[in-house]
Order: sequence, then C-alpha cells, then structure tokens
Amino acid sequence: MQAKGFIKFVALLCFLASVWMLSFTFVTGNIEKNAKIEATDASGVVDEVKEAEILRNKRNEKVWLGYTYKECKDKELSLGLDLKGGMNVMMEISIPEVIKSLANQSIDATFVKAVETAQEKEKSSTSDFLTLFEQSWNEIEPGGRMSRIFAVYGSDRIKAESTNSEVMSILRLKAEEAVAGSFKVLRKRIDRFGVTAPNIQRLGSSNRIFIELPGVKETERVRKLLQGTASLEFWETYENSEIIRYLEQANAEIKAIIDEEKKASGSETVKDSIIAENIVDTALTVATDVTPTDDSAALTALSDSLQISSDSVIMANNPLFAILSPMFSQEGRVMKGPVIGYVSSDNIEKVDKWLSHPRVKNLFPVDFRPMWGIKAVDKGETTYQLFAIKSTADGIPQLDGEQISEAMVTNDPREGYGVSMNMKNEGVDIWARLTAQNIDRCIAIVLDGYVYSAPVVRGEIKGGNSQITGGFTSTEATDLSNVLSCGKMSAPAKIIQEAIVGPSLGQESINAGFLSFILAFILVLVYMWIYYSTAGMTANIALLSNVLLLFGVLTSFGAVLTLPGIAGIVLTMGMAVDANVIIYERIKEELRLGKSLKMAVSEGYKHAMSAILDGQITTFLMAIVLFATSSGPVQGFATTLGIGIITSLVTSIFISRLVVEWMLAREMGLKFGNKFTFRVLEHSSFNFLRLRKKAYVLSIIICLVGVVFMFTKKFSLGVDFAGGRAYVVRFDNEISVEEVRQNIAEMFDASAEVKQYGPANQLRITTKYKIEDKSDEVDREVTEKLYSAVNKSFKNELSYGDFISTQENPYGIISSEKVEATIAYDMQVNSVIAILLTLLIIFLYIAFRFNSWSWGTGAVIAMAHDALLTIALFSVCAGLVPWSMDIDQHFIAAVLTVIGYSINDTVIIFDRIRENKTLYPKRDWQELINDAINSTLMRTINTSGTVLVVLIAIFIFGGETIRGFSFSLTFGILVGVYSTVFIAIPLSYELIMKQEKKKRQQEKDKDKKTEKSLYKK
Repeated sequence: MQAKGFIKFVALLCFLASVWMLSFTFVTGNIEKNAKIEATDASGVVDEVKEAEILRNKRNEKVWLGYTYKECKDKELSLGLDLKGGMNVMMEISIPEVIKSLANQSIDATFVKAVETAQEKEKSSTSDFLTLFEQSWNEIEPGGRMSRIFAVYGSDRIKAESTNSEVMSILRLKAEEAVAGSFKVLRKRIDRFGVTAPNIQRLGSSNRIFIELPGVKETERVRKLLQGTASLEFWETYENSEIIRYLEQANAEIKAIIDEEKKASGSETVKDSIIAENIVDTALTVATDVTPTDDSAALTALSDSLQISSDSVIMANNPLFAILSPMFSQEGRVMKGPVIGYVSSDNIEKVDKWLSHPRVKNLFPVDFRPMWGIKAVDKGETTYQLFAIKSTADGIPQLDGEQISEAMVTNDPREGYGVSMNMKNEGVDIWARLTAQNIDRCIAIVLDGYVYSAPVVRGEIKGGNSQITGGFTSTEATDLSNVLSCGKMSAPAKIIQEAIVGPSLGQESINAGFLSFILAFILVLVYMWIYYSTAGMTANIALLSNVLLLFGVLTSFGAVLTLPGIAGIVLTMGMAVDANVIIYERIKEELRLGKSLKMAVSEGYKHAMSAILDGQITTFLMAIVLFATSSGPVQGFATTLGIGIITSLVTSIFISRLVVEWMLAREMGLKFGNKFTFRVLEHSSFNFLRLRKKAYVLSIIICLVGVVFMFTKKFSLGVDFAGGRAYVVRFDNEISVEEVRQNIAEMFDASAEVKQYGPANQLRITTKYKIEDKSDEVDREVTEKLYSAVNKSFKNELSYGDFISTQENPYGIISSEKVEATIAYDMQVNSVIAILLTLLIIFLYIAFRFNSWSWGTGAVIAMAHDALLTIALFSVCAGLVPWSMDIDQHFIAAVLTVIGYSINDTVIIFDRIRENKTLYPKRDWQELINDAINSTLMRTINTSGTVLVVLIAIFIFGGETIRGFSFSLTFGILVGVYSTVFIAIPLSYELIMKQEKKKRQQEKDKDKKTEKSLYKK
C-alpha cells in the first residue's frame, strides 16, 4: 500500500474534524439538558417559559472554546421535524396573481379567459403557468397582441409594438423577480420568528418554496405569518431629538409600574430581573462590533457615556435604559435621525411589551409608532435599531408599494450601489408632496412592519423617479430592489403542502430511530466478528470510523437528520460491510490457492477494488436521483445514503487496510474466518444457468399477478400522491376503528379513510374534504368537523384547544399533513421520472463500464423486474397488513433503494465474469458465468444477510412511520438477489450468445463470399 503515511495523516485530520464538528452538538445538548433541569419544579413539571428564558440569556454567552451558545447552535447537528416536532410547508407563489397585477387587473375577455384556461391546465400538466398562459392566449386569440394588455403597466420595457415573444420574456423576468423577492421576504419573516435552525429552500427554478421549522409551536401564527401578502409602506419619521424626552418619561413610568407590582406582590426583590451589565454590554457590543457607518464614532462614545454602576438598586431606577441604549454623540448631544436606540435581540420582546403598556404609550405623541430595523447592525447579529415612525390619523400610509412601477439596482462610481425606483401616475404626486414636506428628514421604507431603509430626503422629488443610496453593498441593494419590486405586485404565497409533528411523536421517533440504529449496529459488529474472526474486528473498526465520519460530514454540511435519514445511516452500515465482505472473500480465495497471507491480502484488495467501485457508484447514482426528485425527510434519507456510500468507500478501502497491514506487520494472528466459516461453499458448483428458463416463467407469472393486483385492487394512495388532509389522532383509551370510521363518514363523506396507526389507541384519518378550497377558513372548518366526529370516542372528552394542540396535551392531533391536488399530481409524475431516470442512468453506466449493451440490458430488465414487484407489493399488502403501505414519498425511496441494491449485487458478479473472461478467454461462457456466481455466492449471502439483519431491526424498532418502508426494502433485497442470479445474468448471457451467433454467421457469410470470389477468378 503506497503513501501509507499520507493516508494516515489525512485520516487523522478527518477524524479530528468530525470530532470537532460533533463537539458543538454535545455542548448544546448539555446546556439544554441543564436548562431543563433548572426549569423543572419540585413536582417534576418543566416550566417551558423559564427554560426558554434561560437559553435566551445564554444566547450570547461564550460556552465552548470562544464560541457563544448561538454559534454552537448554528453548528450542531440539526434534527428534522419528524424527530424534533414542528412544522414543514410547501409554499407556492401565485404567478397568476403576479400576471394579473402586471396587467393592472385587466378585464379584457381574452386575457381573463387565457388566465383561467392556463390555471385549469396547470392541474394536470408539468409545464409552468407562463408556458400554459402563452398556449392558451394563442388558442383563444391567434395572432392577438399581448402588448395591448401589458403596455398599460407603465414599464418602458413593454411598448404597444412589442411582440408576444418580447412580452413573454419580460413577464418571465418579472415573475422570477416576484418569486425571488417573496423568497427573501419569507426568509426575513422566518428569521424574525425566532425558530432554531430553520430550513428554507427554493425548489429549483420553480415558484415553490420548501420551509421546515423544527420545534415550532404556534402553527396557526406560522400560517398567518407565511401567507400574509407583503405590505410595503413609506412612512414619515420623528427625529431622535423629538422623542428622547418621552423615552426619559417612559423610563420613569416603567420604574413606577415595576415598583407598584413589587409592592402589590409584597416582594422586596426585583422580579422583572434586569442584568446590570446589560446597558454596558449593549453599548460596547454595538461600539466595537457594529458594521462601519457614519454613526460609528458616536456609538463608540456611547460606551464611555453610559458607564452605569452594576448596583442592582441603580439599575432598578433605569429599567428602560438598561436594555435600550439611547443615541448620543461623542459630545453628549442627541444624534440626528429617526433611530432612537439600540436593543439586544434578547430584549426586543421586553421593550415591545413596555412601550405598548397603556400608561407608557400615553406619554408619547398620538402618531408615534416604534418599529424595528430588519437587519442587525453588529457582526454578531444580535443588536437592532429602533426607529421612530410618524403615523397618520387613520394608520394608513400616504404611499404604499402599489404606487411603484419599477425598481432596479444602480451602481454610481461616487455614491456606490443604490436603488432607482419609478412611481406610477398617482404615486408621482404623492411622492412629490411627501418629499417636499420632509426635506433633510428621513422617510422610512417599511415591509411587513420592519424598516428596511430610512434614506434622508435632500429635496422635493418630482416626476416619480428617485434614487436611494446609503452605502449599500451589492447584495443589500439587490434585496432592497426586490423588496420594492415585490411590494408593487400582488404575489400571494399559499401553503399547498403542510405537515405538523407534535413533540411527543418526535421524541418517540428519536427513541425508535436510535434503538434500531444501536441494535442494528451491534448485530452487524457481532456478525462480522463471528464470521470473519480477527479480520472481522478490523472491519468493525472501519465501521465505527465510518459512523464517526458520516455524522461529522452531515454536521459540517449543515444537513438535517430525519427519521428516514437514520434509516439511511442504518442501511449504510449494512452496505458498508459489503465492501469488506468482497475483500475478505477474495482474500480467502487467494489463500485457498496457496498464497501467503501477505500476498493474499495484497491480491485481495487489488482484485476487489473494481467490483467495490462499480457497486458503490451505481448505488450513489440512485441516491443522487432520489435527492433531486424528493424533499423533506425522504431527501434526508438520500443525503445520508449518498454521504454514507462515500465514507464507506474511504473506511473500507483505506482504514481497514491500514489496520490489516498493521496487524500483519506485528504478526498478530490475523484470520479471515474460523473452522466453521473459512471453507463454507468453497467447492460449490451449482449450474444456475440451467434453471434460467424456469426462472423466466416464474418471474413472468409473478409479475402478471402483480400487474393484475395493480389494475384491479389498485393502491392505497397517501396524501402525498392523492392530495387531501391526514391527521394522526391519539386517544386516551383503546378505540373501535369501525365506530370512528362511521362517525368520520357521517361528518365528511364515505371516501374518508380511518386506519389504525401504530398502537391500539392511535388512528390515521385521511380526507379530501374541500381540499380544492384555498381559503384561510377551511383549515379550521376541517379540524372542527374532525373534533366533532371523534371527541366522543375519548374516555375523557377534550376541549377543542387541547384537541388541536400538539404541545399542551398528549392526546388529540399529534401530527397532521395537507397536500393540494396540484402538488400530488407533480409527485406522481416525479416518481415515474425518478424511476425511469435511474434505470436509464444505470443502463448507460453498465453499458459503458462493461463495454457492451448486453450487460446493461440484462441489468435494466432485472431492475425493472425488481421495481415492478416492489410496486406490486404495495398493492397486494394494502389493507392486509397492520402497518401502512400507502403510496407516498417513502414509496419512491423504497423502490429506488431496491433498484440501487439490486444493481450493486449484479455488478459484483458482472465484474467477476469480466475478470474470468480476461483470464480464460477460450473458456465457454456458460462455465465462466456459473463459476463467477459460485465464487461470489458467499459474498452474496453475507452481504444480503447483514443488510437483512439491519432492515429487520428497522422494521421492528424503527417506528410506525417507516415500517412499511423497511418491509418493502426487505422484500426488495430478497427479490434483488433472485433477479441478479436468475434474471440479469441469464438475460445478459442470452444476448451475448445471440451476438456471438450473429458474429459467427457474419464471419461464415464473409468466408463464403471470399470463396465464391476466388472461384470466379
């Protein structure tokens, strides 16, 4: 083994890096454990508010080698909502509404009909809305000019003479801007919501956005937050000097309120605890860590001018100024501008509470409205500005986003990056008046109640064209431009898919997932040790290294660990053993040939390399396809499986060999089996090809039976594929499924499904009731109907609030899911595409690697055979087994994994056939193939055995969510072994024989032609 020292060095670095990345998870876990203990009262009840307060106070505290708790949380291994509880949603930006807004809500008959037709087509098409809109327009009014509709929008980019092609290009650009703007708005909203480790991603270039919010509790608030239309407003502002005296009065009034509360409670201690150092810390943080601006000098001075004693009595006299640092210049003068103070993110809620108190609020001018800046001003992103907004009598801004026609980024050599915006006709006059009234003052640009920018007005702006500058970076200018552009368009974001998991179900998933992981891990370790003796222990060391590397890589990539992700790790362990099995079986073959142990090890690793790479690459290709065509937890499975394959290769090929050679060098008695296992199937000589025709008949019969089931019994479609709402309801007693089914049918309709889901007191209820209705009220209507239908089945009836709460009560709805029909159709199409794409990619790889389409064809037919039988299994077992066999995202993961494993097994034998043909080119094909299958038979049994042991552990202990998934995989692995030996290889043999026969006939014809030519001569 060459470069042994370098490999050791790299391996050590990788392990240290993994330990380092995982250390953050252990640190945060320990802190959160201590916080829970501290918040637990004498009766054992955890005060969640106190627990959250303890963790919030630790947010900026350095807890691990200079890293704050917040920074450690950002680097820890994140848990998905199926493990932590929480909510995920699929948002869809309404492109039809964007187009209507661009058309200025036109009532033109052709336009209205084209939009309606495109929306109807979209329900059963994979094309985007704009493509369907263009098609519909051309069908309704061939040759009609779109420019007559969109030229009124006011953009100088669409003119009356613009062609339809030019108009569509601009519409696509504007739609893209709307989606990008909405994405940024949603991200800002989520960031300000305070969720730990949220995940938000735009799905490709589509108008859909996937959002995962682990641990979130206020699901209704989240819905309102995410679906609210962006509200862009322009507000006049107060100067800091005009508000400072009111802040002083507010400080005194808050002190009086606190003193009264203490007196009323009879307490001599300060209950509303204010840490004395807060004011100094806030000032110093802002002064030393703030992003450089014109205010930097003043902020530095602030840290000197506000040196308040840490004596608690003095701090109690300044409750507001203890957490809100007012704006003073270096000379002690009040600073100009609308910013009235800086506040740490931990204290924003407290400042809001105090300033909204009726007695405090009455001290300020009637039109005063405090608003927070959207962006933190320090590098640690913990300190925010508070702006003084001057409201109107009716609370409606004089100017809003509807009056903006266009906004774009500019870059002036002197001013730097800025934003240019144009107003519509009505907005031109309002903007001129507003700017004339606020010369040398600021006008705040507000979106969703947060101040994005507050530029100073230098003079009256006429004509509606304005330039906003302020030392922006390119990114900041782009963001502001998107905000202004998004504000002018009505681009509502609607939830089209939703899943909610309660924390109790999440904890159960964690327990089930890790129990299956630990059990499978132990079983694999014991199996390898027993079967391969001391060499098995080196494989176990490689396996332990693999797990450490895998978790380290997942953490460093910021991957989210889900329950299917744990299943992916467990399955990776089973497949990781495969490489060592291939190597060890090859070494045993070399030893049987009489070679020395050292030579056998060298030859074994050398000859096994090709088979290992081919097998793992094909499975990795499958993982890539699954990752690209899925989302949420199933994408987590693809991620862990893909990364696990890479780490398995590294540890099996390099780490295990380092340990083996270390043992060889020290003559430590390295053995690759014992007296019971070393010579198992050594002389096997089964004629597998002789059985191929019987196998063909058997497979055809079984496939036909499966197809009959698929077309007669059909499938049980989950909400992922059928659309609808699904609820998992936990009762406080064992219940009658039939009784609940009758009540549900009366409340909804006969199509609603009720199934037992796990324990006897748990049901999964699915309905399509009003799934096409996109109004905000329908979600509550459905849960109210569900509550009415099942509440009498509880031993102790619940209130509606307890029934729908996933947090406060262990019974009631513990998880829910909603999928609209359009996304369900897309999932069906994507599933078919994923399977076909996987088959095509693997066919091309095999054909290329083995230099013949015959091998690729045999492999693809076998994979299609395995996929068909696995799909048929879902039809056959639906309703017959006590676990879910619904067609959902786990279904496509199961089918693709079966395909990946099947080809992995097939490629190993293909590789041995290729090697045998190279060594014995004159040997008969049938003999070569039978020898290859027999020589790899023990590898096939061992690999399949370890994977099956793992899958059985997942099936029994992995939890209800993935029981159907693990069952189908177990079936698929067995089918895959059968198809490799009796379908893929025999079919390839038939094709090769046909090719050779054809080749011999061509040579024969050529010889005859040559003889005939010679005869004529």
